Amino acid sequence: MGTYTIAITGASGAPYAHRLLQVLIKDGHSVYLTVSGEGLSILNDESNLMLKGSETDIQFEIDKQFGAKEGQVRYFDENYMYAPIASGSVKVDAMVVIPCSMKSLAAIANGYATTLIERAADVMIKEKRRLIIVPRETPLSAVHLRNMLTAAELGCHLIPAMPAFYHHPKRVSDMVDFIVGRVLDSMGIENDLSPRWGI
Repeated sequence: MGTYTIAITGASGAPYAHRLLQVLIKDGHSVYLTVSGEGLSILNDESNLMLKGSETDIQFEIDKQFGAKEGQVRYFDENYMYAPIASGSVKVDAMVVIPCSMKSLAAIANGYATTLIERAADVMIKEKRRLIIVPRETPLSAVHLRNMLTAAELGCHLIPAMPAFYHHPKRVSDMVDFIVGRVLDSMGIENDLSPRWGI
Protein backbone atom coordinates (compact mmCIF):
# COMPACT_ATOMS: atom_id res chain seq x y z
CA MET A 1 0.00 0.00 0.00
CA GLY A 2 1.16 3.51 -0.78
CA THR A 3 1.17 6.84 1.04
CA TYR A 4 -0.29 9.81 -0.78
CA THR A 5 -0.94 13.50 -0.21
CA ILE A 6 -4.32 14.72 -1.41
CA ALA A 7 -4.96 18.46 -1.57
CA ILE A 8 -8.38 19.92 -2.35
CA THR A 9 -8.56 23.56 -3.42
CA GLY A 10 -11.35 26.02 -4.15
CA ALA A 11 -12.34 25.06 -7.67
CA SER A 12 -15.49 23.34 -8.83
CA GLY A 13 -14.89 19.61 -9.08
CA ALA A 14 -15.16 18.38 -5.50
CA PRO A 15 -16.75 15.07 -6.65
CA TYR A 16 -13.39 14.15 -8.22
CA ALA A 17 -11.63 14.57 -4.87
CA HIS A 18 -14.41 12.80 -3.00
CA ARG A 19 -14.23 9.78 -5.31
CA LEU A 20 -10.43 9.63 -5.21
CA LEU A 21 -10.51 9.58 -1.42
CA GLN A 22 -13.13 6.82 -1.46
CA VAL A 23 -10.96 4.61 -3.68
CA LEU A 24 -7.69 5.22 -1.84
CA ILE A 25 -9.21 4.61 1.59
CA LYS A 26 -11.18 1.55 0.49
CA ASP A 27 -8.03 0.04 -1.04
CA GLY A 28 -6.08 0.54 2.20
CA HIS A 29 -3.69 3.32 1.20
CA SER A 30 -2.49 5.95 3.68
CA VAL A 31 -3.49 9.54 3.00
CA TYR A 32 -2.26 12.93 4.14
CA LEU A 33 -5.17 15.31 3.45
CA THR A 34 -5.31 19.08 3.39
CA VAL A 35 -8.16 21.26 2.13
CA SER A 36 -8.29 25.00 1.53
CA GLY A 37 -11.02 27.08 3.15
CA GLU A 38 -12.76 27.48 -0.20
CA GLY A 39 -12.29 23.77 -0.85
CA LEU A 40 -14.17 22.94 2.35
CA SER A 41 -17.11 25.07 1.20
CA ILE A 42 -17.17 23.53 -2.27
CA LEU A 43 -17.00 19.99 -0.84
CA ASN A 44 -20.20 20.79 1.02
CA ASP A 45 -21.85 22.43 -2.00
CA GLU A 46 -20.97 19.74 -4.55
CA SER A 47 -20.55 16.53 -2.52
CA ASN A 48 -22.69 17.17 0.57
CA LEU A 49 -19.60 16.56 2.69
CA MET A 50 -19.76 19.00 5.60
CA LEU A 51 -16.32 19.45 7.15
CA LYS A 52 -16.06 22.20 9.73
CA GLY A 53 -14.57 22.97 13.10
CA SER A 54 -11.12 22.10 14.39
CA GLU A 55 -8.66 19.70 12.77
CA THR A 56 -9.86 17.08 15.27
CA ASP A 57 -13.51 17.65 14.32
CA ILE A 58 -12.75 17.37 10.62
CA GLN A 59 -10.56 14.30 11.17
CA PHE A 60 -13.41 12.58 13.02
CA GLU A 61 -15.90 13.36 10.26
CA ILE A 62 -13.57 12.15 7.50
CA ASP A 63 -12.92 8.86 9.30
CA LYS A 64 -16.65 8.38 9.79
CA GLN A 65 -17.76 9.35 6.28
CA PHE A 66 -15.12 7.30 4.46
CA GLY A 67 -14.83 4.39 6.89
CA ALA A 68 -11.12 5.00 7.36
CA LYS A 69 -9.12 2.91 9.80
CA GLU A 70 -7.50 4.67 12.71
CA GLY A 71 -4.48 6.60 11.46
CA GLN A 72 -5.13 5.80 7.80
CA VAL A 73 -6.03 9.41 6.98
CA ARG A 74 -4.26 12.35 8.60
CA TYR A 75 -5.94 15.71 8.06
CA PHE A 76 -4.09 19.02 8.34
CA ASP A 77 -5.42 22.57 8.17
CA GLU A 78 -4.09 24.52 5.19
CA ASN A 79 -2.33 26.94 7.55
CA TYR A 80 -0.55 24.28 9.63
CA MET A 81 2.98 24.52 8.28
CA TYR A 82 4.35 22.02 10.81
CA ALA A 83 2.58 19.12 9.08
CA PRO A 84 4.85 16.26 7.93
CA ILE A 85 4.13 16.99 4.26
CA ALA A 86 5.75 20.43 4.60
CA SER A 87 9.15 18.71 4.76
CA GLY A 88 11.07 16.86 2.10
CA SER A 89 12.30 14.41 4.75
CA VAL A 90 8.83 12.82 4.81
CA LYS A 91 8.37 10.63 1.75
CA VAL A 92 5.08 10.15 -0.05
CA ASP A 93 4.55 8.19 -3.24
CA ALA A 94 2.65 10.99 -4.98
CA MET A 95 0.66 14.15 -4.34
CA VAL A 96 -2.56 15.06 -6.11
CA VAL A 97 -4.10 18.54 -6.15
CA ILE A 98 -7.70 17.77 -7.08
CA PRO A 99 -9.40 19.95 -8.12
CA CYS A 100 -6.78 22.63 -8.57
CA SER A 101 -7.92 26.25 -8.73
CA MET A 102 -6.09 28.69 -10.98
CA LYS A 103 -4.93 30.53 -7.84
CA SER A 104 -3.33 27.36 -6.48
CA LEU A 105 -1.88 26.52 -9.89
CA ALA A 106 -0.26 29.97 -10.09
CA ALA A 107 1.22 29.57 -6.61
CA ILE A 108 2.56 26.07 -7.32
CA ALA A 109 4.02 26.98 -10.72
CA ASN A 110 5.80 30.02 -9.30
CA GLY A 111 6.98 28.71 -5.93
CA TYR A 112 4.69 30.94 -3.90
CA ALA A 113 4.34 28.56 -0.95
CA THR A 114 2.21 30.41 1.61
CA THR A 115 -0.20 27.59 2.54
CA LEU A 116 0.36 23.93 3.39
CA ILE A 117 -1.06 22.91 0.00
CA GLU A 118 1.39 25.13 -1.83
CA ARG A 119 4.32 24.15 0.41
CA ALA A 120 3.60 20.42 0.07
CA ALA A 121 3.50 20.83 -3.72
CA ASP A 122 6.73 22.85 -3.61
CA VAL A 123 8.35 20.00 -1.69
CA MET A 124 7.27 17.48 -4.33
CA ILE A 125 8.78 19.62 -7.07
CA LYS A 126 12.09 20.24 -5.30
CA GLU A 127 12.42 16.57 -4.35
CA LYS A 128 11.50 15.53 -7.91
CA ARG A 129 8.57 13.41 -6.76
CA ARG A 130 5.30 12.78 -8.59
CA LEU A 131 2.97 15.78 -8.38
CA ILE A 132 -0.35 15.45 -10.19
CA ILE A 133 -2.45 18.55 -10.81
CA VAL A 134 -6.09 18.37 -11.88
CA PRO A 135 -6.87 21.91 -13.07
CA ARG A 136 -10.54 22.89 -13.26
CA GLU A 137 -11.40 26.07 -15.11
CA THR A 138 -12.98 27.11 -18.38
CA PRO A 139 -12.31 29.00 -20.54
CA LEU A 140 -8.57 29.19 -19.99
CA SER A 141 -6.70 32.47 -20.27
CA ALA A 142 -3.15 32.86 -21.54
CA VAL A 143 -2.06 33.27 -17.90
CA HIS A 144 -3.62 29.91 -16.97
CA LEU A 145 -1.99 28.21 -19.93
CA ARG A 146 1.43 29.71 -19.13
CA ASN A 147 1.17 28.48 -15.55
CA MET A 148 0.23 24.99 -16.76
CA LEU A 149 3.22 24.97 -19.10
CA THR A 150 5.50 26.11 -16.29
CA ALA A 151 4.16 23.36 -14.03
CA ALA A 152 4.64 20.76 -16.78
CA GLU A 153 8.22 21.96 -17.38
CA LEU A 154 8.84 21.51 -13.63
CA GLY A 155 7.83 17.86 -13.99
CA CYS A 156 4.22 18.04 -12.80
CA HIS A 157 1.65 15.74 -14.39
CA LEU A 158 -1.37 17.75 -15.54
CA ILE A 159 -4.67 15.92 -15.89
CA PRO A 160 -7.32 18.53 -16.72
CA ALA A 161 -10.83 17.61 -15.64
CA MET A 162 -11.94 16.87 -19.21
CA PRO A 163 -14.00 13.65 -19.22
CA ALA A 164 -14.21 11.63 -22.43
CA PHE A 165 -17.35 10.17 -23.97
CA TYR A 166 -16.10 7.17 -25.95
CA HIS A 167 -17.17 4.91 -23.08
CA HIS A 168 -20.76 6.22 -23.36
CA PRO A 169 -21.21 7.52 -19.79
CA LYS A 170 -24.76 7.18 -18.50
CA ARG A 171 -24.36 9.03 -15.20
CA VAL A 172 -22.32 11.91 -13.85
CA SER A 173 -20.49 9.34 -11.71
CA ASP A 174 -19.26 7.65 -14.91
CA MET A 175 -17.61 10.91 -16.00
CA VAL A 176 -16.14 11.43 -12.53
CA ASP A 177 -14.73 7.89 -12.58
CA PHE A 178 -13.10 8.52 -15.96
CA ILE A 179 -11.02 11.38 -14.56
CA VAL A 180 -10.29 9.66 -11.24
CA GLY A 181 -9.23 6.54 -13.14
CA ARG A 182 -6.73 8.57 -15.14
CA VAL A 183 -5.42 10.13 -11.94
CA LEU A 184 -4.99 6.70 -10.38
CA ASP A 185 -3.16 5.56 -13.53
CA SER A 186 -0.75 8.47 -13.15
CA MET A 187 -0.27 7.54 -9.48
CA GLY A 188 0.65 4.01 -10.57
CA ILE A 189 -2.42 2.47 -8.90
CA GLU A 190 -4.25 -0.31 -10.73
CA ASN A 191 -7.95 0.37 -11.19
CA ASP A 192 -10.94 -0.46 -13.34
CA LEU A 193 -13.03 2.65 -12.70
CA SER A 194 -13.65 3.31 -16.37
CA PRO A 195 -13.58 1.20 -19.55
CA ARG A 196 -10.35 1.46 -21.52
CA TRP A 197 -10.25 2.16 -25.24
CA GLY A 198 -10.35 -0.95 -27.39
CA ILE A 199 -10.66 -3.36 -24.44
